[in-house]
Amino acid sequence: MVFIPEKESISFNVTKIKKAGNNFEVVIEPELAVKLREGQDVDLIDAAKSMHVFTDANKGLLAADKDIMEAFGTIEPEKVIKKIIKEGEVHLTAKIRDELRQRKLRRLIDIIHMNSVDPKTKLPHPVSRIEAAIEEAKLHVDEFKPVEEQIEGFVSKLKLILPLSFEKKRLEVTIPAVYSAKGYGYVKQHAPFLFEQWNNDGSFSCKLEVPAGHVEEIMDVLNNMTKGEVEIKILDK
Repeated sequence: MVFIPEKESISFNVTKIKKAGNNFEVVIEPELAVKLREGQDVDLIDAAKSMHVFTDANKGLLAADKDIMEAFGTIEPEKVIKKIIKEGEVHLTAKIRDELRQRKLRRLIDIIHMNSVDPKTKLPHPVSRIEAAIEEAKLHVDEFKPVEEQIEGFVSKLKLILPLSFEKKRLEVTIPAVYSAKGYGYVKQHAPFLFEQWNNDGSFSCKLEVPAGHVEEIMDVLNNMTKGEVEIKILDK
């Protein structure tokens, strides 16, 4: 038997806008175009598949310069295309839309897992438990909205099903001289310093504030990196 997939209604991923009585479309690279809409630093030439403005991208019909000028006040491709991507309606194939949602959902789950704990056990919830709670709460990701703007809404609804506490722990760390440079780089990348000091013997000492769910991972990495020679004290029990 030969499987023939259903034909999608959208052949291209495009952003559309209607101005001055005309339709304008730009073919986009979905993930980068969404980042551009979110205000992230993205090169326009990467977000747009081509530097052409269409009236119908599926049919390959280009917009006339006079119509572009009337609608946007310029025919400079960069200005027009950027405006269409940022202000227009994004139309994605079902496959791409699902991929974007799944990536953002995974990011949301990772944030919750790494930054929260079960108030009773003081341990992070397993990822599988967070996933099950999201499914039970029937929560859905907005593929066009930054993850940071969705996390608060997700957490408030998840708390009705899953006990969550967003706590931080302070750690006091001393890394022996032989591992101090590498250890410093890791710690600086993963947690803000409350205090830092290079000691006379070449060792490095610091105090950190980290999400409670991240403590075990940091301790494991530093212990492996220093072959168990790192000194770590948890200041908040």
